[in-house]
Amino acid sequence: MLEVRLVGGPHLCSGRVEVLHGETWHTVCDADFDQQDAEVVCRELGCGLPVEVLGGAVFGRGEGQVWSEELQCRGNESQIHSCPTSPSPKHNCSHDSDVGLVCAGSVRLVDGGSPCAGRVELLHRGQWGTVCGDNWDMRDAAVVCRELGCGEAVDALSDAYVGPGSGPIWMDDVECSGSESTLKHCRSAGWGKHNCGHSKDAGVICSEYRLVGGSRCSGRVEVLHGETWYTVCDADFDQQDAEVVCRELGCGLPVEVLGGAAFGRGEGQMWSEELQCRGNESQIHSCPTSSSLKHNCSHDSDVGLVCAGSVRLVDGGSRCAGRVEVLHIGQWGTVCGDNWDMRDAAVVCRELGCGEAVDALTDAHFGPGSGPIWMNDVECSGSESTLKHCKSFKWGKNDCDQSTYAGVICSGVRLVGDSHCSGRVEVLHGETWYTVCDADFDQQDAEVVCRELGCGLPVEVLGGAAFGRGEGQVWSEELQCRGNESQIYSCPTSSSLKHYCSHDSDVGLVCAGSVKLVDGGSRCAGRVEVLHRGQWGTVCGDNWDMRDAAVVCRELGCGEAVDALSDAYFGPGPGPIWMDDVECSGSESTLKNCSSSGWKKHNCSHSKDAGVICSGVRLVGGSHCSGRVEVLHGETWYTVCDADFDQQDAEVVCRELGCGLPVEVLGGAAFGRGEGQVWSEELQCRGNESQIHSCPTSPSLKQNCTHDSDVGLVCAGHRKSRLTGGPHQCSGRVEAFHEESWYTVCDADFDQQDAKVVCRKLGCGLPVEVLGGAAFGRGEGQVWKVELQCRGSESELSVCPTSPSLKQNCDHDRDVGLICSGHTGARLVNGSDSCSGRVELQYLSSSLALHEGRVRLSGGMECEGEVEVYFMQDWRRVLLDSWSGSVASVVCRQLGCGSVFSFSSSSPSSPEHSHMCVTSFNCSGSEAHLVNCSSAQAVNCSSREQLSITCSVHSSIRLVGSGGDCAGRLEVFHRGSWGTVCDDLWGIEDAQVVCRQLQCGVALSALVPAQFGPGTGPIWLNEVDCEGNETSLWNCRFQLCGENECEHREDVGVVCSEYKEFRLTEGCEGNLEVFYNGSWGNVCNNGITEDTVSLICQELNCGGTGTESPAEARVESAPNWLDNLKCRKHDSTLWQCPSSPWGQNTCDNHKEVARITCSGKKENLKCFSFPNQRQSSVHLPLRVWGGKGSCSGNLEVYHNTEWGSVCDDLWDIRDAQVVCRQLGCGPALSANGSSVPGAGSGTVWLNRVKCRGNEIHMWDCPHSLKNHTDCSHSQHAGVTCTVPPTGSTTVTPPQFTSPAVPAIYAVSLLVLGVLFLLALVLLIVLVYQNRVLRRVLSKRRRTTLTEAIYEEIDQRLITKKLAKKGSILSQAQHSGYEDVDEGHLSGFGTEEIPANYDVMSAGQMPENVIDYDDVISVPKTEGQTV
Repeated sequence: MLEVRLVGGPHLCSGRVEVLHGETWHTVCDADFDQQDAEVVCRELGCGLPVEVLGGAVFGRGEGQVWSEELQCRGNESQIHSCPTSPSPKHNCSHDSDVGLVCAGSVRLVDGGSPCAGRVELLHRGQWGTVCGDNWDMRDAAVVCRELGCGEAVDALSDAYVGPGSGPIWMDDVECSGSESTLKHCRSAGWGKHNCGHSKDAGVICSEYRLVGGSRCSGRVEVLHGETWYTVCDADFDQQDAEVVCRELGCGLPVEVLGGAAFGRGEGQMWSEELQCRGNESQIHSCPTSSSLKHNCSHDSDVGLVCAGSVRLVDGGSRCAGRVEVLHIGQWGTVCGDNWDMRDAAVVCRELGCGEAVDALTDAHFGPGSGPIWMNDVECSGSESTLKHCKSFKWGKNDCDQSTYAGVICSGVRLVGDSHCSGRVEVLHGETWYTVCDADFDQQDAEVVCRELGCGLPVEVLGGAAFGRGEGQVWSEELQCRGNESQIYSCPTSSSLKHYCSHDSDVGLVCAGSVKLVDGGSRCAGRVEVLHRGQWGTVCGDNWDMRDAAVVCRELGCGEAVDALSDAYFGPGPGPIWMDDVECSGSESTLKNCSSSGWKKHNCSHSKDAGVICSGVRLVGGSHCSGRVEVLHGETWYTVCDADFDQQDAEVVCRELGCGLPVEVLGGAAFGRGEGQVWSEELQCRGNESQIHSCPTSPSLKQNCTHDSDVGLVCAGHRKSRLTGGPHQCSGRVEAFHEESWYTVCDADFDQQDAKVVCRKLGCGLPVEVLGGAAFGRGEGQVWKVELQCRGSESELSVCPTSPSLKQNCDHDRDVGLICSGHTGARLVNGSDSCSGRVELQYLSSSLALHEGRVRLSGGMECEGEVEVYFMQDWRRVLLDSWSGSVASVVCRQLGCGSVFSFSSSSPSSPEHSHMCVTSFNCSGSEAHLVNCSSAQAVNCSSREQLSITCSVHSSIRLVGSGGDCAGRLEVFHRGSWGTVCDDLWGIEDAQVVCRQLQCGVALSALVPAQFGPGTGPIWLNEVDCEGNETSLWNCRFQLCGENECEHREDVGVVCSEYKEFRLTEGCEGNLEVFYNGSWGNVCNNGITEDTVSLICQELNCGGTGTESPAEARVESAPNWLDNLKCRKHDSTLWQCPSSPWGQNTCDNHKEVARITCSGKKENLKCFSFPNQRQSSVHLPLRVWGGKGSCSGNLEVYHNTEWGSVCDDLWDIRDAQVVCRQLGCGPALSANGSSVPGAGSGTVWLNRVKCRGNEIHMWDCPHSLKNHTDCSHSQHAGVTCTVPPTGSTTVTPPQFTSPAVPAIYAVSLLVLGVLFLLALVLLIVLVYQNRVLRRVLSKRRRTTLTEAIYEEIDQRLITKKLAKKGSILSQAQHSGYEDVDEGHLSGFGTEEIPANYDVMSAGQMPENVIDYDDVISVPKTEGQTV
């Protein structure tokens, strides 16, 4: 099987073509590659169409072999391995003829005026779509610019800055780390999953210039033209050009233009144009150009440029210390100190080329700044190249004041070559780092350097290039520090007497370190203490975990972290508590670079001091639990002689590393020869010690032991994860060890990053495939109720962040499986017998092709096509035989494609498969893999029919239109496209199956047609008839919908109990309430943090911050759904935040319900569209007045700062039902109109309201909103609703019941009912005749029924369904909350969902209308004006 890649190009979709054959990558001869081959390669890589096929090694000469085959693709294949090949006629083709390819790319920027600016669009499944701008920031923009080869990201734009796009919105809530190679690799809500409109489309501006060889704002100038970067001749570049380049890069004003290749000679071509910028352009592509006069300009004349930079430190006494200021849109501004920490400071120091971050300061330490506050709540990972790429609020948006500006102290000195606190001394002068001559450096200088770096006292000054010879220049000054200075730049200097000092005399320094472990019996175990501002202090143990411990152990050079301890395990410490709420990623070089609450900011005592136990021993050259034994003595790691190491020593080592019992002690350097010294001691452990440093030692008897005798050890390993049920140790069902039990993991809670951690921990290489749907069989015991959120770099699953699972009812049918690339088997070759010989390991490649029994479906569809199996080292078609039904079941399961939808015969093999096929797989149908079936054999294909199958992939149904996965219009995937389901015969049993298949709980309703808006495309299914206990919709009886049988106004929708939503009851303030399992309920205020409040406000578009306070529940009987809700900084939605299980709480409804007040206000106008209409949805405050009680009276709406009436044209009982529901009242008794007593004066705002009756808000109904002068005040609409009983707790679905009427109308109603029944019977006969006629004349379009007839049919169908199917909910009203079931979410027929109504008393005229979901009525009092 072949894989393909493009190498050496500017982005993922261009470069030299290379194919993987066996284990080796081969280049391809340009004579053997054409346009059809190019189309397949671009398609397989997920790129667009081929742009250009380039011969002659345009992307550089490759290495290794040139492929000896000629591709003969037809152009419609989905992968290159499906293309036929033949021996190449170009046997002497060399790397000078390596073919290159440029594909259109899977990401593009459009409508921005250049290829490097515009709206972001992604290619997915052959269709271009946009990206939602929610949470879109500079890290995301940086990935796009890098993928496009467009230089630095200049700006990250949202809110459709360059205009709204069209087509699907492919990605939402994008969260890139900034290091991804393609936007598709960033975290997001999932393909096509969003709660966004095109009005929020993301955009990016990238720079078409870059500076190379210096820093981000200095270097050799290179310009992008087409797909290629060109250097620029110094004769063609002046000050005006420099101003534009610096401005485009966001780097301030130009400092210096340097000719003569000052930043090194470039490669490739010189630009043949001369720039003629005026200096005021915003981007270089706007500058005029002319042909260069310097046609013979060479790379010796490459121009360089130094810009001022986009970040600076001011008022700190040097360029490497001071208040942080950033340059944005031409203006310098400050950074708010909220949450400012050492990781943020590290990015600033790196960007400025100022060495290590020494301190991260807040509270305007360097004085208040001026100008705008550009950034707030900055959150850097620490690896960003510029502060602008860190996550933060939008530019200029903050709640900060001048007293909280951020500051940084960077070190003007660094230690290179060992650790943070030891190495070769280098000092920063200007923009350049210099080494220091050992004759010019003494103990006083060493004290200042160690102090500046935040390390302890100097331990040793080492001359003679002890840490290696440096590069560049040796400093020509002699330091004359007194020893009490805080930074090296404060020390006096004089000219060095050692003018001929070379790098052989570079001075080195060892400082004591800025972290230590005390009272633990060794330097690698004990209470954690850190040095800050010259004083040692402790670390609070709150949230202290193994990732934090790993950083401490690495910083101390103490091997692996064995345990992370809290609660003053090693005794309480003295001094200040420097750090609290420490949160390390695990990759930091020092504990100070981890996120925390800030220096000395804590709510902790010394009784919680953190501790760490590191291992004084390590195993090298194998895995964590196997390898060469090395022990730490002092600062040095030593190997151990095999003659000095026995079984008791092995037991202690394995125990200390947490690796179980020893399996084997191996001598003779079994894991390779070590370096450095061999330990001169003999271990004499008894076997019961907890750590190796507790074992007695004696001088070794093997004084001449060499590295050829280095001892190795294999421990059993105490694994926190395992793979079971697979054909080998590196594949199987994923199980995690938790609380002394093994748990399976739900496939919805496990992704590629989690898989990387499992494969690495098991020593199994990289993940090849993550398989859902219990691909390796159903497990036993419990399913782990957490969602793993690994970043991929963790050492094991137990240190990954987690949050409560989104699929609380996940069962063993969803157990996740995993295949890693590690070795699958071993053998001995060319030995004298079966137990000797050369060791060979079999590995899986990432192409999956090297494992017998792998299956695939040809034809371009993931879960549909002709079955091919990898059998006898080749891909072969499977013949149709008596076992085909069982084989199809296994294949669908193995591919993670659900169950079999259908199987059939296909035409005989194409020529490339004509020689051999496979038959007689003896499967029962329950196997997890085809390899588990027996008796397969290879036969000649001849002209026999072959097996083709269609699987019902789990993702082949979806609910769309609600913003969530568990409610919406039902769509099914069939024949390569999504289509809808007709509502004929649809009922609650059918909805139950859909909810079960989607793992969304139980069905709350079987909705009326087009509840979530009409769909588009084909209508695939009709007359679905489920029993209700099926596991998949495809297991139900149904008919494929024939032509013209249904219309999209009959599309069915479903709401499941796992649908969740939340709100604040008064718009951007009020009680926090969540909708779950069919009803609204409260959230307790226990544990709610500032991060939780901020996330809620951001998700509701109510600003970035807010406050929380305890309150009383609005409805006393409402359930308390959530307690102990605590969001973390990396959570992007409320449902990712940890909390107690649903319904479990310890709070009091009278005083402990969460109330939140956000800093912002919602926009009052949202627009939505259907295919045939576009209208705006206004959040109209609403009230009733002048009636009896709170549930009857005249209806008024608030619009344009004025209360106005609703005209009663078309006003009927269905409109009244919606109003009563919104009021929180019971069912409507009547829809009053025309002669409503006390009709008011003023504007008539609404007319022609036409509700179906099941909408949840009146704005969901069609209506006309304007000043209706054609409607008099004698035509005002009103309502009379029933008053709900006090204390009702049951949610009632909207009912299609007739209103109560006076008894005197009974006879009239009876007569009308009989007439209506006769008309209905006649109508049914007409409809039946029409359907018969339509089927006979299938080529003719049916005659459209009048709207009146359509409404009658709708009523008949609704009545039939309610009678046939019923509702699974109680009929009692839930006082104070919106009705659920058929009515809930009816407003989601639009793409954007209106949020809340406003609460207002009659007569109030507020300046700012507050959104509110519930509306109160106010009786009209005498003399009151409206």
